[in-house]
Amino acid sequence: MSRIESNIVEIKNSPERIYSFLSNLNNFEKLMPEQVINWKSTEDSCSYTIKGMADISMQIAEKEPFSKIIIISGEKAPFGFSLECCMQDTRDTMTSAQIIFNAELSAMMEMLARKPLQNFVNMLASKLKELGDSPSSI
Repeated sequence: MSRIESNIVEIKNSPERIYSFLSNLNNFEKLMPEQVINWKSTEDSCSYTIKGMADISMQIAEKEPFSKIIIISGEKAPFGFSLECCMQDTRDTMTSAQIIFNAELSAMMEMLARKPLQNFVNMLASKLKELGDSPSSI
């Protein structure tokens, strides 16, 4: 199992607000890079295309209020994976958050994919911080 962890970000917003935002996959489009096209989503699932790479679908598998959301790969994915969105209250109206990517990757695939996946989870965390720091965005 390959595990890739984002940087931990400190967000100027409550875990309740961050959890509420991440609990709805319609909101995930705001976190995605510009290479993502053909976005379709509901509250619990989404599908999209990464230009020139792959079609991907995801769905929410588990929710632990105000601390964790686990999103898993759907039918359309080049390999099975999960995204853990972890959040923790650090002080009044502050949240510590991290995105963790887990996947069953062959050694060769991990060698090729580790750096882009690391950049991807860091970008998701960074965009979450950017949106979370602006109360009107979440």
